Amino acid sequence: MMRPSPKGWCPGAYRPMQSGDGLIVRVRPRLARLSAEQSTGLAEISMVFGNGTIDLTNRANLQLRGVQPAGIDPVLKKLDDLGLLDKDEATETRRNVLCAPDWESGDETHQLTTELLARLAELPTLPAKFGFAIDAGVAPVLSDASADIRIERGSSGGLILRADGSPLGMPLAVHDAIDRLVALAKWFIGAGGTSRMAKLIGETPLPDWSRPSEPPAKPRKIPLPGLTEFGRYIGIAFGQMDASALAELAKSSIRVTPWRLLLLESVDIPLPTGRMILHEDDALLRIDACPGAPMCSAASVQTRSVALGMKPPPGRSLHISGCAKGCARAKPADVTLVGRSGRFDVVKHGSAWDMPVLQGLLPEEITGALDALYL
Repeated sequence: MMRPSPKGWCPGAYRPMQSGDGLIVRVRPRLARLSAEQSTGLAEISMVFGNGTIDLTNRANLQLRGVQPAGIDPVLKKLDDLGLLDKDEATETRRNVLCAPDWESGDETHQLTTELLARLAELPTLPAKFGFAIDAGVAPVLSDASADIRIERGSSGGLILRADGSPLGMPLAVHDAIDRLVALAKWFIGAGGTSRMAKLIGETPLPDWSRPSEPPAKPRKIPLPGLTEFGRYIGIAFGQMDASALAELAKSSIRVTPWRLLLLESVDIPLPTGRMILHEDDALLRIDACPGAPMCSAASVQTRSVALGMKPPPGRSLHISGCAKGCARAKPADVTLVGRSGRFDVVKHGSAWDMPVLQGLLPEEITGALDALYL
């Protein structure tokens, strides 16, 4: 089945999106990092002008939920004071830049991301969802994250520039990497690109000068909750947290990831209670669930309250979607529960828009038979 059309743009600070619980204001931390002052400030903004709920997105952004129209101007002023607002909407739209969160000061990920942020004005006007990934660690870790142009580690150990959808990239040096990235973005527009890079190169060959010839290195594993040399990863159930929890975590600088994880640079701070995932075997790590009703007007069912009662078998995935758009997870899951007219349909080994094997189940019918759905 064909996926229902999602919105053709993502919310921002200058252009919030209406949802069932008010406006969503997206905040894009530079280098995916929040200082303690910025985290404290965001928590305060959320509690004063929103509904005290903050989302983590799959592009390592934060979303303040429940903001009312009268609060937008004060929110923008406070974001500006915190250094979290771009000078205008055009700059904000261009700054759709994802970087590997475990960068170190002066390394290639840090260096290239910093240069790209300084040169955003050189980029053409791009589609709202068009994005970049700077993934120059020892091996790629953002391979499954959404991006249209990637700078990542190649199989030879050097850097490559890779258009999303192409299995090969162009070898390049650090000193001209951003020049090449800008040139590829301009080629995309000149070649008639209107949405995503993978769609365009499925129809139009890449330019000869890009010389795609090298595959990316074997990806690293996505981190799990626990201690690392960079700090402590903690999981946020369903990618949503209370603003009060963010305020408690603000004793540390925080890095935001695209995996519903936060990386705390300080490992000795007390952790808040609530939906924090501290262990890599927590079943909540295997569940994707969108906000559902009443937060989303497209949803006819509650999703996360249902998810909290679920425990998929080890190694198996569960997706609970309020409707057939499947916003929380685009790739197939072992079992997907799809809301329809107040009940759930069941899709196995597919996505929310695929043909269900069961239809019209009540939440209590699913809770008692979850294990059977995996057979």
